[in-house]
Amino acid sequence: MELILLQKVTNLGGLGDRVKVKPGYGRNYLVPQGKAVPATAENIAAFEQRRAEYEAKAKALLDAAEARKARLEGQSVTIAANASTEGKLFGSVGPRDIAEAFTAAGLELHKSEVVMGEGPIRRTGEFEVTLHLHADVETTVKVVVVPEA
Repeated sequence: MELILLQKVTNLGGLGDRVKVKPGYGRNYLVPQGKAVPATAENIAAFEQRRAEYEAKAKALLDAAEARKARLEGQSVTIAANASTEGKLFGSVGPRDIAEAFTAAGLELHKSEVVMGEGPIRRTGEFEVTLHLHADVETTVKVVVVPEA
């Protein structure tokens, strides 16, 4: 399936690139999310007419992500969790918990932006968590997990 990308997609391409992807990925993710359109003759012509508009929108999204990175960089959040005396959690702290803690602290964050490569946190302590705010913008924050009193 051949598509025209309407925004930068990590590990795929940038704005305006014509890419070949598997049909399921294009049909079920890229097109419904508004990240791409099928590469038909009329879509190619429409894209070229509106290219400046798409580039301005992409720049605005990148600038907004950079501003959020500046606010989030160096921030930390403390999450209280039910834990044993050895520090092992009864349960775990995942992306949703981290996003909710940052949102409660006044820094908007979505769970899909939290990247936990090693899986959920299952013990108390301090952890570095990566935030993927945009295809080109990533930052790390500190998450402190403490036992509930």
